[in-house]
Amino acid sequence: MEKRLEAGWFQRIAWSVLAWGSLGLLVWVPFLYVAIRRRRGSDWGAFAAFALYECVTFPWAIWKTNQSDPVLGGVFLLCLLVATALLLFAVFDRRPPEQPVPPVYGTPTPAQGHPYGNPYGR
Repeated sequence: MEKRLEAGWFQRIAWSVLAWGSLGLLVWVPFLYVAIRRRRGSDWGAFAAFALYECVTFPWAIWKTNQSDPVLGGVFLLCLLVATALLLFAVFDRRPPEQPVPPVYGTPTPAQGHPYGNPYGR
């Protein structure tokens, strides 16, 4: 049985704010959390992709300190937008719909008669 990892909208938004608030430096953290909790190969792949992104773009940004690089900015924005879309809509499982309550008029009536059986043992 596969593990499900459900999250409400507050938790999804909090993970997205972490990614944007850290300027992309901690974008890998929510994916590590999901990978540890669910133990799926696809979750570990997403974590590895965002960790590799961080290992490549951080030195790239530091190396280009004296000049602006529009490619780096585009990669940065694209990665954060993809991470946000994944965190909000794709990574966490949706909650199953609750069972509807049967209407009162559709419930069976209790059996008529004495509920304890025949009092004389017949």
